[in-house]
Amino acid sequence: MKLSRYPLLTLKGCAMGMADVVPGVSGGTIAFISGIYEELLDSIRRFNLEALRLLFRGRFAALWRHVNGAFLCSVLLGIGISIFSLARLMTYLLTNHPIEIWSFFFGLIVASALLVAREVAQWDWKRLVSLVVGIAVAWWITVVSPTQTPDDWWFIILSGAIAICAMILPGISGAFILLLMGKYHYIMQAVADLNIPILLLFALGAVSGIIAFSHVLSWMLKHWHDCTIALLMGFMIGSLNKVWPWKTAVETYVDSHGEVHPIVERNILPDAFERITGSDAHVWGAVLFVAVGFALIFAIEALAAYVVKRRG
Repeated sequence: MKLSRYPLLTLKGCAMGMADVVPGVSGGTIAFISGIYEELLDSIRRFNLEALRLLFRGRFAALWRHVNGAFLCSVLLGIGISIFSLARLMTYLLTNHPIEIWSFFFGLIVASALLVAREVAQWDWKRLVSLVVGIAVAWWITVVSPTQTPDDWWFIILSGAIAICAMILPGISGAFILLLMGKYHYIMQAVADLNIPILLLFALGAVSGIIAFSHVLSWMLKHWHDCTIALLMGFMIGSLNKVWPWKTAVETYVDSHGEVHPIVERNILPDAFERITGSDAHVWGAVLFVAVGFALIFAIEALAAYVVKRRG
């Protein structure tokens, strides 16, 4: 890996981390947008029996190369930096400027879906079916209500595995999946209380889930590339239901600090938003931020094409 890639990969990791702290937005979407999705999957997939063999034999340099350690550490460093340093900023922006922030993400996702469509060599009925399935699944996830689930050890492991898999799928938020499984508050409380046994069970599920799922996705991209890309594009389009800027709460919950947060929301038009909330819908600001998000993706794409051309 060229040294010049490290800062860029770290920045991409920062963007993924920012997305992961936003409910309804997936770090996998950012990985897809930034062009590191398939390499990320392949690197995670390399944590296999060969990696264990190298570890037990003490061949750490070979293990580092095998798992693409420089790439993974750069991305994970960015994710960590973002989560620990920018989480408060994102929370502030979502609390105080939600319409503008959701509009920005809306523009990002629309532009990204259009760019992803270019990755499909030829559209036919199979690709279209994959696209529709992806849209339907992501849309359903954004509207389904959370359920009550057991606190048994096996379900904690299962929750970790499913949530982490969702996090690497474009358009599907792992935190939102955890909420749907009825374990978001339970895990957040375990984090706050440093409940090590619960956190270890969750981490076990997360690690095993992402390694196993990365193999599945890598296989799908290798053998059914266009259909898989169409499916992932559908996830992104379906997630637009979650990032629509104007919403009204249908169901709410009270967190450990006594603050009320929405669980299920219904999308409404700007004029209805103003009638219900009595607040300004900031329509022109929303349009501006959609345009900024949209333009940003195509600017990144143009910059990447220019860099590749210069290197060629």
